[in-house]
Amino acid sequence: MVAVLEKDEMLTIAEKAVHVAVARGASEAEAYVYEGQASNVGIELGQVNKTNQIIDRGVGVRVVVNKAMGFAYTNIVSDLNAIEDIVVRALSAAKASKPDADWKGFAQKKPYVSVLDGTFDSKVLEIGSDELVNISQVMIDSASQVDKNVLVAEGGIGNAYISNAVVNSNGVYGFDKGTVIECSLATLAKYGDKVTPVCFEFNAARNYKIDPTWVGSEAARLSVSTLKTKPIKTKTTKLVLSQFALQDLLGYTLLNAIKADSVQRGQSPFKGKIGEKVVSENLTIYDDGSYSGGMRTWLFDGEGVPHQKTLIIDKGVLKNFLYDNYAAKKEGKESTGNASRAGYLSTPNIDITNFHIMPGTSSADDMIRQVDDGLLVYYLQGAHSSNPVSGEFSVVATPVWKIKNGEIVFASRDVMLAGNIFEVLKNVQIVGNNERQVGGLIAPWIMVEDVRVIGK
Repeated sequence: MVAVLEKDEMLTIAEKAVHVAVARGASEAEAYVYEGQASNVGIELGQVNKTNQIIDRGVGVRVVVNKAMGFAYTNIVSDLNAIEDIVVRALSAAKASKPDADWKGFAQKKPYVSVLDGTFDSKVLEIGSDELVNISQVMIDSASQVDKNVLVAEGGIGNAYISNAVVNSNGVYGFDKGTVIECSLATLAKYGDKVTPVCFEFNAARNYKIDPTWVGSEAARLSVSTLKTKPIKTKTTKLVLSQFALQDLLGYTLLNAIKADSVQRGQSPFKGKIGEKVVSENLTIYDDGSYSGGMRTWLFDGEGVPHQKTLIIDKGVLKNFLYDNYAAKKEGKESTGNASRAGYLSTPNIDITNFHIMPGTSSADDMIRQVDDGLLVYYLQGAHSSNPVSGEFSVVATPVWKIKNGEIVFASRDVMLAGNIFEVLKNVQIVGNNERQVGGLIAPWIMVEDVRVIGK
């Protein structure tokens, strides 16, 4: 990777932007400086076919004039004139905007608590393109060794460095940096004229702890296990949901329902239900921006508010919503540190950090053994069409594995699942102990009852 911006350099850029904004008439100002560097190797049809490197740097500035907000950004960070230009543009936007009666100021300065080890690894920075290619080949070879009929559809590996700095006129002054490495592989198997569904596996970490051999072999194993498929009858049944399935189902429903801005707009079914039981008593959930080694663990959020661990649901009872600074001050509360940004290009919005469904005591094998009749669901398609307000969903699961009398007996494909996610979460019977992180979700498998399955 090329030389990175240093801490002092990024903070100086942010300080300059805030100083210029206040000097030019802003009642408040905030600057967010971002750097991201990523190297990637792609795999397609069993071959390493492309490598690329992306470098993105920039600064976004928010200013307030008479309770009206203005925002502008630039990817030129080394030129003071460019910084002054975006401040002028942000001020012009603020003066052209309507005042917001709910605006009560940018975040106030709070101390940062050092994040646990595991979010930065210099070894990740040192990985070169040759090593990335070698790791890609390890995944391909591992998949091929499971069965000669396994075909690699696509995949890849990438390493990244991210740093950000936030400064505002209320004393917020923060810098943090981190690394990420991820490898993935999607496979299928072909036997004569029969082709299995595509199956996928991956590893991702903030430090150099990935297992490309496991990724390749597990993706291939899953594909081979779906060779002989049988149809599923339409019925209401039990489901064992993997982390991939949970990520899809919850990402467009539950995760929106716990955001304070959704509640304030009347678009959350949880509005007015703090202290009430809303899901199964088997579920306890935290949002934890300080989770050791978490994919979304940082010192602070997109507004410079310290990340924290927030209890969302305690044994089925709703305890808290997630807040950024704006939504919190509307209710006279404190931000939970959940302001998220897409780099320097956007203003903050509320989002999860590491959404942690606490594990239970059952192993994956134990969970399967406790299902007399049901399905093991890994992957879903169409979850984006779920209704975020009502929780209604209709998705395709392919492949799935039929469970009968505590054993997986065959695979099936193109099975439709339909229901309401909030009702499904009330019917969680077993929570596994096999937690892993998939994106912003840290969760084990869970077993739910009474889900409508539409087969052939």
